Amino acid sequence: QVQLVESGGGLVQAGGSLRLSCAASISRFSGRTVDWYRQAPGKQRELVATITGVGTTNYADSVKGRFTISRDNAKNTVYLQMSSLKPEDTGVYYCQVAYIDYWGQGTQVTVSS
Repeated sequence: QVQLVESGGGLVQAGGSLRLSCAASISRFSGRTVDWYRQAPGKQRELVATITGVGTTNYADSVKGRFTISRDNAKNTVYLQMSSLKPEDTGVYYCQVAYIDYWGQGTQVTVSS
């Protein structure tokens, strides 16, 4: 049984910030790589950020320097801190556990110009 619940999205002005949370109910969470994806209407889902079980991070070029992924293994939660938001960051954001074929409902992020 896998459960992933994304939260923290909302409507913000360009230049604003949001922090997304991904609460995971899955075994051996601390050893798993977790990714954040986003999908804009009519566009392909894209990988935004990755964090491994030991805390190694990677980011899409489009968000480097603006987004920070982190995790709290004691809370089984991964975060995505988003700053200096741009309209092109708009979309539904999903977390995904590597090698597990499960997607939650996501959380909507809308950045107005």
